[in-house]
Amino acid sequence: MAAPVAPASPLLDFKQPFDVPLLDTTIKAFYGAGSNQERTSAEAVLKELQAQPDAWTKVDTILERSTTEQTKFFALQILESVIKFRWGALPEEQRQGIKNYISNLIIKLSSDDQTFRRQKVFLNKLNVILVQVLKQDWPHKWPTFVTDIVGASKTSETLCENSMHILKLLSEEVFDFSRGEMTQAKIKDLKNSLNSEFKLIHELCLFVLNASQKPDLIRATLGTLYAFLSWVPLGYVFESNLVEILLKLFPQPAFRNLALQCLTEIGSLSVGPEADAQFVQLYVIFMNQLVTVLPITADIPKAYEQGSDDEQEFVQNLAIFLTGFLKAHISIMEKGHENQQALIMGLQYVVNISYVEADEVLKICLDYWNLFVPDVYTTSQTTDVNAQFSFGPISTTPNRKNLYNGILSKLRGLMIARMAKPEEVIVVEDENGNIVRETMKDTDTLARYKTMHETLVYLSNLGHEDTEHQMLEQLRLQSQLQNGRELSWSGLNTLCWAIGSISGSMLEEQENRFLVTVIRDLLNLCEITRGKDNKAVIASNIMYVVGQYPRFLRNHWKFLKTVVNKLFEFMHETHPGVQDMACETFLKICHKCKRKFVQVQIGEQETFISELLNELTGTIQDLETHQIHMFYEAVGLMIGADATREKQDHYLGRLMGPPNATWREIINQAQAQPDILRQTEIVKNIQNILQTNVSVCSSLGQPFVSQMSNIYLDTLNVYRMYSELISQSIQTGGPHASKTAQVKSMRSVKKVTLKLIETFVDKCEDLSLVTESLVPAMMDPILGDYARNVPDARDAEVLSLFAAIINKLKERMAKEVPTIFEAVFQVTLQMITKNFEEHPEHRLHFYGLLRAITNHCFGTLFTMSPDQLKLVIDSIIWAFRHTERNIAETGLNLLLEMLQSFQHSDFATQFHKTYYLTLMREIFAVMTDSFHKPGFKLHVKILHHLFSIVNSGVIKAPLWDEAAKGSTAYPNNAVFVHEFVSNLLSESFPNLRPAQLQACVAGMFELQDNTAFKDHLRDFLVQTKSFSSQDNADLFADEAAAAREAERQRLANIPGMLNPNERQEEMQDA
Repeated sequence: MAAPVAPASPLLDFKQPFDVPLLDTTIKAFYGAGSNQERTSAEAVLKELQAQPDAWTKVDTILERSTTEQTKFFALQILESVIKFRWGALPEEQRQGIKNYISNLIIKLSSDDQTFRRQKVFLNKLNVILVQVLKQDWPHKWPTFVTDIVGASKTSETLCENSMHILKLLSEEVFDFSRGEMTQAKIKDLKNSLNSEFKLIHELCLFVLNASQKPDLIRATLGTLYAFLSWVPLGYVFESNLVEILLKLFPQPAFRNLALQCLTEIGSLSVGPEADAQFVQLYVIFMNQLVTVLPITADIPKAYEQGSDDEQEFVQNLAIFLTGFLKAHISIMEKGHENQQALIMGLQYVVNISYVEADEVLKICLDYWNLFVPDVYTTSQTTDVNAQFSFGPISTTPNRKNLYNGILSKLRGLMIARMAKPEEVIVVEDENGNIVRETMKDTDTLARYKTMHETLVYLSNLGHEDTEHQMLEQLRLQSQLQNGRELSWSGLNTLCWAIGSISGSMLEEQENRFLVTVIRDLLNLCEITRGKDNKAVIASNIMYVVGQYPRFLRNHWKFLKTVVNKLFEFMHETHPGVQDMACETFLKICHKCKRKFVQVQIGEQETFISELLNELTGTIQDLETHQIHMFYEAVGLMIGADATREKQDHYLGRLMGPPNATWREIINQAQAQPDILRQTEIVKNIQNILQTNVSVCSSLGQPFVSQMSNIYLDTLNVYRMYSELISQSIQTGGPHASKTAQVKSMRSVKKVTLKLIETFVDKCEDLSLVTESLVPAMMDPILGDYARNVPDARDAEVLSLFAAIINKLKERMAKEVPTIFEAVFQVTLQMITKNFEEHPEHRLHFYGLLRAITNHCFGTLFTMSPDQLKLVIDSIIWAFRHTERNIAETGLNLLLEMLQSFQHSDFATQFHKTYYLTLMREIFAVMTDSFHKPGFKLHVKILHHLFSIVNSGVIKAPLWDEAAKGSTAYPNNAVFVHEFVSNLLSESFPNLRPAQLQACVAGMFELQDNTAFKDHLRDFLVQTKSFSSQDNADLFADEAAAAREAERQRLANIPGMLNPNERQEEMQDA
């Protein structure tokens, strides 16, 4: 057991000599196996010690006298913190003293080889701290740093090895990790300094590689070179013997991977044509060496599987080198027969590596193929067009499609053999080889499918015949295997996923011919296959393929009918996942082919929907509840496709006949004997019937009005009756009764009732019907019930419903808003303002309701009392302070919309005089903490609005306290806000110098362009260190969204690239 912690308070008394043994004891207690009380006590002391502003002055004493590594690392953490966050506030002599101390300690530890090896971890931490100093002071306050370190490196090999680690860290900090860590001006300054000083670093690296025989030093030097090579001027690469040295080191196993990484950085450089000859020479020599290290005929996947860690890393590095070089220089390798041979050999290596069973290796290769194939496709399209309209001399540029014909064909085979599983397929093989239903989506697999799908679509467009031939040949082989009872699940799966992925890429006539064969062979395979698992695999593949080709199904009624009837067969198959997939595929087909089912087709006596409704009960008898809902949604789509209202009502009546009969029976019984509503089976039946109505309403839309009129008043009565039963249960059983299974199931009926009404409101096109019939009838049963209920029995869906009604009816609901406000506002706020955790759905829907009122019934806010409006603003502030992203975003959007509305109202001055400063303070507070980064885009918009409006003349009265300061204390509001923001930021961020603060605030006032304002705020956040050393992707969310939309638009122009469910032209079926 650990020794008890000594009284640690002396550690915090800096007037006494610092007690290092006591610190050792405290840290041992914190990391040791003592009691929780000892650890907690030690942790409190250590935190307080770290928070002491002068704690860094004891670091040298701790490092010299401590006997434990953990204590020394604790001291270094204190030192690192002061350098990162308080460096600018320290006097010059103290900064100089810290620099000298760190430098001397590093030299001392790295001058002796034994000490260097023994203290390596500690020394690495010191190196990191030195680089933090460099980021602050170099080049302006330490201009001789590079000269100093290069000079010292030539005195000792171990010192030189450590210098290499420092230089590598510096390059990585400036070029790899600087985004969001330093201001853009500082990053530029450091990059320029490294550029100008690189000559000395380059000479040192060459000196070591040419002269040293020490493997560790050579490896460290190669690692440093690797960090620098991605950005150095090209002269340093080709005007020295660097490439020659690297190519000599490559065949040596000890240096192979590091040399290859350096060659990768060089080979990936994109420069002008003046270096083409050197790049060609590098590649040709490398390929000649590669053949001796790894012959082209080698079984790379097998070698990788059986290889050591270094050998596996070599295969991965080889893939990175080849793909990186070819991305940058494939065009120069296409010139000349000898170069083309080396080029094709390199591509063949990448094809072979693509079969390696390692996700990270496959991803490297796929990323390249996803660039290479589209590039060949684009140039071949351009070449084909130019050839049609060219009257000049024949071009000597090689036809790229012909040049890469063999590689493209091998790539089609690769994509077919290794196609990833698409999202639609939910019948999978588990780790034991059993066929089961997928329970969780694998995001890596979905991302890989997206890449492979895009690549295969391009490959199909480059050679439809070869694509068709390879796929049909693979299908024939699968049929042969089945005849021999050796069906390969993996082979059949990837083949069918590949077939489904190229939907839309072929010409319609070719696609028709291809699919007739595919679907016929798959259906035959299903018939002759034995075994539930085998049948389930084939069934899932049939369903996936047919779901991907709606155009073919629309044009071939016989196939469509056969496929849908086959789906109905699969709905009786109880193997996990098959029924789900059958219902999902049926729904997908109905989205695309719905009109076919309500028209009498050639050779048929009646419409398919009539046949379906005749056999409805038998078709769905084996389906689970959620599958029946999906089935009903699909049939709702069919009914909506009929052009005549009478037929729609007729089909809807037949479809809803079975659930309506059960509903009427339950309602009649409940009127005579209300207590039957408590029965578990009755509750379940009511919930299922209402959910079935929701499913049909969501797909059918406005024509659902006949069914809604039939059940609406009964639905409200059921809602009221369940409200009373729930209230009775809570009154007799206390608050805990709301958590019982019975009350939860009764509440689920209420929730689905609200969902049904909200869905109908959303789909209804007759706004008068909603305004005059639906809304008045629901005010007391739903809104009044919400106000009267205990908090645990209030349904958040009530808020969502009224938000949807206001969004639909807009100003028509203005007269009802005060009633809504009175019923929900106060009681909901009491629920959601106790803490940030309870009632998350109420929070989200409450702010959604407020947003709807602000956008569509803004005038009702003017009728509120000042106290009510203050409650609204306070609740919005509460929302955007929330750490739940969707709640915070809703609050920010609501605030922005409210500010924009008030700007153009007669109450602008009064509103801003009351709330401007509060909102400014609160937005700065959430923007500068690390919990609300996802809201940065909206923080920027709100602050930009607040800074702009103060100069616009909208606010007619002073924003400052006139009673305390007088009306003439400031010449205008802009001057006052400038001072207010400066004071606010200086209090919050004492580490910022006055000059920095003034520049920050001035930029916030002066920058009118939103993009420039956003960049300025990003730099401000970096200077405050608020987002240091964290993931800052959310600060660049706008740019990422724009890039994604541009990419989607590009892909939409390639035949077959978009999923058939995303293609707008596919939505119309003739």
